[in-house]
Amino acid sequence: MASSSVHETCVNTLRFLAADAVEEAGSGHPGMPLGAAPMAYVLWDRFLKHNPNSPDWPNRDRFVLSAGHGSALLYALLHLYGYDLPREALKNFRQLNSKTPGHPEYGHTPGVETTSGPLGQGFANGVGMALAERYLADTFNTDAHPLVDHYTYGIVSDGDLMEGLSAEAGALAGHLGLGKLIYLYDQNCISIEGETDLAFTERVASRFDAQGWHVQHVENGNDFGDIEVAIEAAQEATERPSLICVRTHIGYGSPQQDTADVHGSPLGEDDLAATKERLDWPTEPRFHVPEDAYEHCRRTLRTGPEQQAAWEETVDAYREAHPDACRLFLRAMDGEVPEYEADHVPTFQPEDGPIATRNASGETLQELAANICTLVGGSADLAPSNKTHLEGYGTFQADRTGRSPETPSSVQSGRSPETTSSFQSGRNIHFGVREHGMGAVTNGIALHGGLLPFDATFFAFSDYMRPALRLSALMGLHRVTVFTHDSIALGEDGPTHQPVEHLMAMRAIPGYTVLRPADANETAAAWRFAVEHDGPVGLVLTRQDLPILGPDRIPDDAIERGAYVLEDPDRTPDVILVATGSEVHLARNAATALSDESVATRVVSMPSMERFEEQSRSYRHDVLPPDAPTVAVEAGITRGWHHLVGDNGAVLGLDRFGLSGPGEEVYEELGFTVDRIIDAVHDVLEGTAPPTAS
Repeated sequence: MASSSVHETCVNTLRFLAADAVEEAGSGHPGMPLGAAPMAYVLWDRFLKHNPNSPDWPNRDRFVLSAGHGSALLYALLHLYGYDLPREALKNFRQLNSKTPGHPEYGHTPGVETTSGPLGQGFANGVGMALAERYLADTFNTDAHPLVDHYTYGIVSDGDLMEGLSAEAGALAGHLGLGKLIYLYDQNCISIEGETDLAFTERVASRFDAQGWHVQHVENGNDFGDIEVAIEAAQEATERPSLICVRTHIGYGSPQQDTADVHGSPLGEDDLAATKERLDWPTEPRFHVPEDAYEHCRRTLRTGPEQQAAWEETVDAYREAHPDACRLFLRAMDGEVPEYEADHVPTFQPEDGPIATRNASGETLQELAANICTLVGGSADLAPSNKTHLEGYGTFQADRTGRSPETPSSVQSGRSPETTSSFQSGRNIHFGVREHGMGAVTNGIALHGGLLPFDATFFAFSDYMRPALRLSALMGLHRVTVFTHDSIALGEDGPTHQPVEHLMAMRAIPGYTVLRPADANETAAAWRFAVEHDGPVGLVLTRQDLPILGPDRIPDDAIERGAYVLEDPDRTPDVILVATGSEVHLARNAATALSDESVATRVVSMPSMERFEEQSRSYRHDVLPPDAPTVAVEAGITRGWHHLVGDNGAVLGLDRFGLSGPGEEVYEELGFTVDRIIDAVHDVLEGTAPPTAS
C-alpha cells in the first residue's frame, strides 16, 4: 500500500489544481474542492472502477458530481487519473471553447457523466443511473455472466439536499432499494448567504433514514480511513441506497475556511499563497503536480484496461452461451434501439374512430413494448389517464417480484430461452406524484445507456418538470415524455389543469422536440419519430376523442417535416388555415364551410413547429407561401405564431386562462368555433384582421 504521505500529496494536488484553475480564471468555486478533495480521492483511488482510456466502457462505475459548482475538483480528478484532459485544459478553466466549462457538461468533457450545476439534478440523475443498472442486470445477467455489475457514486452538497428534487428522487430510490447507489454528502454547512442554519436545520440523516436509505456519519472529512470504512459498509448494504454524511470544511486550509466568502470567488493571490503555505505546498508554479502523484493515480491506466479486459472476457463467454441476448445488449449499450422496426406501430382507419390521441398513444406504446425490450418507463401517478401502463410487463419494485406473470422466454423480452432466471425487473416504473423527480430520474436512465426511457404526466404539469427537460435537451438525451390533457378542451378540471402557455414554453427549449399530433395516425407516426430521433421528444395528446384521418392522407415524413398540406383546393388557395392537434379538425370543418362560399382553402397540419422551422426555405414556402393570407388556429397563447402567418395573417389562439366546465362548452365559449375561424378569414381577406384573434 502506498504511504500516507503519497495520499496527502495526491489530495493536495487535487486541491490546488482546482484552486489554481479558479484563480487563473478569475472566477469559480474553490471552497468545495478544498474541503471535499479527501473523500473524492478515497472514492476514486480505492473504489471507483473506471478506464480513463475508455470513458464509455459500459460496466464502469458512474460518478456524479451533483455539486456541479465544484467542477474544478472533477477536472482535477480526470486529469490526475489519466483521462484525455491535459493540464492545459485546467489552465483554460471557464474559458471560451475549453474542455473545462464552469459547470460539468455531458458529452463535452471525457469522463463527465452528466451535466450538473442546477442543484439536485445530479442527485436525481444518479438515481436513474442506479435504476438502469439494476434493470439491465436483472434482465441480462446470469449467475455465470455478471454482464452488468457496477455502482453509481456521487458527491452531493447541502444545496442539493435543500432542493425539493432531492427529496423526490431520494424517496423513490429508498422505496426501490437501489443498493448500488452510494452518495457522499459534503456536509460543510455553508451556502452562498452564510451558514446553512440560516434556512436549513432539518435532520438530514433522519430524513434519509425515513426514506429507506442506509445512513452513516464521518465526523472528520480528512480521515481517509474512516471514509474508506464507510464506503465499504455502504457497499455491503445491498438492499438500500447509502448516504455517507461527511463533515467537511469549505475552503479547508485557507484564511477563509468555513466562511461563505470562499464558496464562489477566487481565493486571491495572498490567500492562495497562504493556503499553500499552510498545507506545505509550493506557491509556484501554479498547476504543480508532483511526479509521485502522477505515478500513484495513473495506475488506473493499467488497472482500468485490466478491469475492462476481464469484463470483455465475460462478454465473450456470454456471447458464446447466449448469442442473441448478447447481441441485443451490446446494440442497446451502443445507443441503438434493438429489435425495433418502423412498421411496429398500429394503423388506424377512419371507421375505427373517433379516438383520443392519448388512447392512440397507449395502443402504439403497447405495440412498441412488444418489440423493444429496452423500452421502460412510467407516469407520475397518472398512468391510467396518460395511457402509459405496459400491460403484461410487470412493475419495477424493490423486491423484484413485479415481473410479468410469464418467465421471459425470447430475445424480445430481453433474454434468449436459455438465459431465464428467477426474476426479471418489471418495465413499469411508478414514479409517484413527483414530476420533477421523474423527469430528472428519467434523464439518468437515458444517461446510463442501454434503455429507451419514457415518462408521463398532464401537460399543465410540464412546469414541474421543466428544469429536467431543459437539461435533457442540453445533453441531447434519447428519452420521451407523454403529455396528455393538452388544452382547454379537457374541461371540468378547470384552468389549473388547462395548459395555455405550455406549448410555446416547451417549444422555446432549444433541442427539445414538441409533437402535437392531430389524430391517431399522426400519433403513431409521432411515436415512430420519437423512437428514431436522437434527442428528447414530448408528445402532447388529447383527452377528448378526435376523428381519424385516413392513413394514406399522412405523408411518411409528416412528423420529420413538421407540417404538411392535409387538404388543398382544386385551384390556388385564397387562404391557408394552419393548425395543430385537435384544432386541425376545427380547421377542416371551417374549410368545408368556406368552400361553400367559394373561398378556396388549404388546410395545413403542423404537428411540430420546431421541425417545420428547420426545413428548407423552399419546403416551408411550398407549404405556407409567404404572401398567402394565413390564419393559424391553436388552443394556446398566440405569441410565436405571427412570424409564420405574416403581416397579413391572423392567429386564433388564447391569451388568457381557461374555464371550468364541459370541454366542448369551454372550447366554444372561448372562441374555438367554425364561425370564429370564418370571421377571421373574412377579416384577413378584407385586410381588416387584427394580428391576434384571441
